[in-house]
Amino acid sequence: QLQVVESGGGLVQPGGSLRLSCAASGFSLERYAIGWFRQAPGKKREGVACITSSGGSISYGDSVRGRFTVFRDSAKDTVYLQMNSLKPEDTAVYYCAADREGCSWIETLYDYWGQGTQVTVSS
Repeated sequence: QLQVVESGGGLVQPGGSLRLSCAASGFSLERYAIGWFRQAPGKKREGVACITSSGGSISYGDSVRGRFTVFRDSAKDTVYLQMNSLKPEDTAVYYCAADREGCSWIETLYDYWGQGTQVTVSS
């Protein structure tokens, strides 16, 4: 079964850090742009970060720019979302998605979605 899988979520205090991972099952992420999205309770899903297949182009949502970093490890065929200076408003389910065509904030363009990992920022 072809799918992407997120991991690394958890409970962290405000100001803390977490690193999320996105890996694939049944295929390689090598030729896919990877987008990170999140959905908080009662809110629409929003784009957080996106990295192209080459890693040459990266985009961030306004609410996370300067605090979050997305990067790829080709040797591990994994994409990471490093989240620093976390705030309570970052609490959400975080999803990664794979798009063969490139980065986009349009969710319907993505080919594969993970099940999500919960991130809770609370003292």
